[in-house]
Amino acid sequence: MNSSLFLRPTCLNRLNRVRNYPTSVNRSTHHPELSKILIANRGEISCRIARTAKRMGLLTTAVYSNMDRDSMHVYLADEAINLGNSPSADSYLNKTKLIEAAKRCGAQAIHPGYGFLSENHEFADMVNSSGLIFIGPPASAIRDMGIKSIAKHIMSHAGVPVVPGYHGEDQSDELLMAEAEKIGFPIMIKAIKGGGGKGMRICLSKEDFLTQLESARRESLKSFGDQSVLIEKYVANPRHVEVQVFADQYGNCVYLFERDCSVQRRHQKIIEEAPGPGISNETRMELGKAAVLAAQAVNYVGAGTVEFIYDPKDGKFYFMEMNTRIQVEHPVTEMITRVDLVEWQIRVARGEVLPKTQDEIKLYGHSLEARIYAEDPDNNFMPGAGKLGKILLPEDEENVRIEMGVRSGDEVSVHYDPMIAKLVVWAPDRSSALTKLRSSLSKFNLSGLKTNINFLHRLASHPEFAKGNVHTDFIKDFENTLFTKTEIPADIVGITAVALFASKSQDELKASPIAADAFRLHKTMPSQKSFTLLYNDKKYNSIIKKLGPEEYSVSINGSSFWPVKAKFDPNTHQLIVEDDGLSKKYQFLQSNDSQIALFTSDQGGYNFEIETKAHYRSIGSADAADGASGLTAPMPGVIEKILVSEGDTVEPGTPLVVMMAMKMEHVIKASVKSKIEKILFKPGDNVQKGARLVQLKSLDQQEN
Repeated sequence: MNSSLFLRPTCLNRLNRVRNYPTSVNRSTHHPELSKILIANRGEISCRIARTAKRMGLLTTAVYSNMDRDSMHVYLADEAINLGNSPSADSYLNKTKLIEAAKRCGAQAIHPGYGFLSENHEFADMVNSSGLIFIGPPASAIRDMGIKSIAKHIMSHAGVPVVPGYHGEDQSDELLMAEAEKIGFPIMIKAIKGGGGKGMRICLSKEDFLTQLESARRESLKSFGDQSVLIEKYVANPRHVEVQVFADQYGNCVYLFERDCSVQRRHQKIIEEAPGPGISNETRMELGKAAVLAAQAVNYVGAGTVEFIYDPKDGKFYFMEMNTRIQVEHPVTEMITRVDLVEWQIRVARGEVLPKTQDEIKLYGHSLEARIYAEDPDNNFMPGAGKLGKILLPEDEENVRIEMGVRSGDEVSVHYDPMIAKLVVWAPDRSSALTKLRSSLSKFNLSGLKTNINFLHRLASHPEFAKGNVHTDFIKDFENTLFTKTEIPADIVGITAVALFASKSQDELKASPIAADAFRLHKTMPSQKSFTLLYNDKKYNSIIKKLGPEEYSVSINGSSFWPVKAKFDPNTHQLIVEDDGLSKKYQFLQSNDSQIALFTSDQGGYNFEIETKAHYRSIGSADAADGASGLTAPMPGVIEKILVSEGDTVEPGTPLVVMMAMKMEHVIKASVKSKIEKILFKPGDNVQKGARLVQLKSLDQQEN
């Protein structure tokens, strides 16, 4: 057997669990042969598709890049085929390789998931022309809805309300500027083939227009291979409301209610919920009918999402775009309708009539989904990359659904999206669902990389969010309360140091029979250890004295010692701290020799580094600073563009380097007046976090 095609055993666990909702299937009219599906994707959506396919009795074939060889989605599939190099252009975006893989393994259909080639009409055409089933809409619908200007034109003629804007072919700077002035600032610049916030810029004034236009074009060209844009009126503080639609090959089309995806960062969704809070039944029906009208206007088949801008001030809504695929947030719709949308996709793709009519689709309760990312919310949500440490998940509950494509020790790669997991909850009402979401987030313990879990908890706990007063600028408007600027509490540092002391002591006892015998004979024998813990680039010099079996004394950064009474469980790595008769439980995780984390039930989690002789160098140190020394990469990535030349003099705020990392464009700017002495990389180079990109000579000090 060729090594690039190999069998994998299946694994049954609760991750990516799909409810086995009963559906009527006795209305089918045509069943082309479909016994094996190739899943042209990776991560949690690949796992999600595989589980439903297996439940339906279908075989699954995964595809993987070199980096993903041991990934969860490969393990869950019945077999897997290697696509080659890790960059997505060489693997998951290679149309020819994917079709060849499907033919080689004998699959009759390809499911594209979301992202990658899921909305590529050329790929859909190639699949169908190859005699395979594309589990998605017709290529014509993907093409028409994928070009926003065409989509707006079609919707306008179909009677679906649209936002005023320019969607023409003339892409000259002069014409676009004139149209922007005609519409009136503020305006939104969007890539016509955009999605996920890529190639999207908000322009508040005429003076910023050309700069924002160039930035949108550059990101659009990189992401979609096309730099054409459209311009439309920017609606201030709107809500992002989208409707799940589903159509079969016989003209039947239904809607499965709406989702509210208003709370976003970098124009990308972070918490989604269904149904939309505060949406009346009358508006819900109007949204649904408009979405069905939009789908029918392009002869749609399969799962799709029609996105609207909703103005809560007057209740009006406007067509924004249509996503011609299964959405990341589809689980909240599944939770409130009790259907399996992936199962529906497969059934419709093999020629069956929709399992339910509109009257048979009912709305049950409320569901919320939180996207857990490897990113730093306190640093403008900067995506991260690296190895995941230990992962502890919330207890198994009927109405808590966790979808993941990673396991402890897996790598979050710079080549792909940094999403780690989706946490989905359901309850009879929104208030109860929010309580369940907050509780589940506090029990989602992950070490090794910075994540947005604490931020999600603060977001879900915000009083205005609890009221349902959500809009697309929610995070920006409440940044003072959503982002923590205070230092880490000293007691948290002390408890972390005690947990580290206890954990290391247990390791030493296991490793040394002599030490274990001595401990059994002298359980109250005092001992002392020192650690330097690092949190957000700040050092905490900790001294811990053990005074008895469950008694410690702690000093942080030279402070007076204070007592800590704590019991450490070496099996669960939980630390129970007693304070004046109150016992509190903390979860301690150690990823490796230099990374640890402490998790609380009410204050979130804290990821620390342990300083060793050679391992730590602060990014904020003089060696890495912008100005006197140089400018460094804030994260791993690929150099996209160098905007300056050696010998140039630059002012503060001057863009110097454009990086692409985790599917996002990052513009790195000078913070002081400087002279460019040396450029250390060229476009196309891969760089690691902390790598010096440009050597600078500060000119501010010379002038002073």
